[in-house]
Amino acid sequence: MSHFAKIKDGIVTNVIVAEQDFIDTQEGTWVQTSYNTYGGQHKLGGTPLRKNYAAIGYTYDSTRDAFYTPQPHPSWILNETSCYWEPPVAYPIDDKNYIWDEDTTSWVEVT
Repeated sequence: MSHFAKIKDGIVTNVIVAEQDFIDTQEGTWVQTSYNTYGGQHKLGGTPLRKNYAAIGYTYDSTRDAFYTPQPHPSWILNETSCYWEPPVAYPIDDKNYIWDEDTTSWVEVT
């Protein structure tokens, strides 16, 4: 059995576990997804499939043949290798907690 994502207008609307024979009888567009693929890497050392495991609300980009989350903030950029969204400023590396502030395009310490 494999995981499949139903795609409508480029957006994942459902994810199921099924046999290919069953998927072939279904209406709409279904694309296989790998439960073990994240950021373009297969966590068990296998072959990654479509950059990331699909989830409802994710985008399926047929040009990239990739699944990715909705863009979290307008300033964030899609990493073409992982298909993860990345902020224009790296997360600070210290023992503090931060949240992203889109108005200033910077990380703001949570106090």
